[in-house]
Amino acid sequence: MSHTLGIRQAQKQKTRQSLLDAALGLLEEQSLSSLGLREVTRAVGVAPTAFYRHFRSTADLGVALVEEALGSLHPMIRTIVSSAGDSDRRIESAVELIARHVETHPAHVRFIARERHGGVQSVREAIQDQLARFAQEVKVALAKDPVSEGWNDDDLLMLANLYVDQMLMTASLFLDVLEATEEERRRVVQVATRQMRLISIGRTHWLD
Repeated sequence: MSHTLGIRQAQKQKTRQSLLDAALGLLEEQSLSSLGLREVTRAVGVAPTAFYRHFRSTADLGVALVEEALGSLHPMIRTIVSSAGDSDRRIESAVELIARHVETHPAHVRFIARERHGGVQSVREAIQDQLARFAQEVKVALAKDPVSEGWNDDDLLMLANLYVDQMLMTASLFLDVLEATEEERRRVVQVATRQMRLISIGRTHWLD
């Protein structure tokens, strides 16, 4: 009996993931607010009623996509904020990691970039909640850095939010040049690096 339940559970999880993958593919060309559940179920090859065994609505599916898309960013952000080396090298490493993430997960990045200010409130709120978690993680890491000596919690959180916003902006820049020439990609690297350096320079002089 337990073996049969295990098979059913595995099949249910497989169908759920197929719905998420299909929706992500369809959202390459449209916003979540215009996505119909019948489009998603047709792409997977299941009846529309099967959708409700996994999600209450397309908005609920969107929230699940947010968790999937931004959940994959946690390891990258932890690596960026814990990187060793001087400031310039850490910035170069961060830009490289972001570029690599965009190349690996372009659909996820495009989904977040579009829906962060999109028309589905629950999805906007889920994105903001995840970004707030990122900012807290970055804040904890920044607090351990000797450069942050004397900073209060509010200022550390402000700086953490600046870094998180910059990472998202950098990801969007790389998304725009996925199919571009090497020269255009180098230009994005230069722009992203200069923007992060500007934040870094401001940080070192904040308490002056």
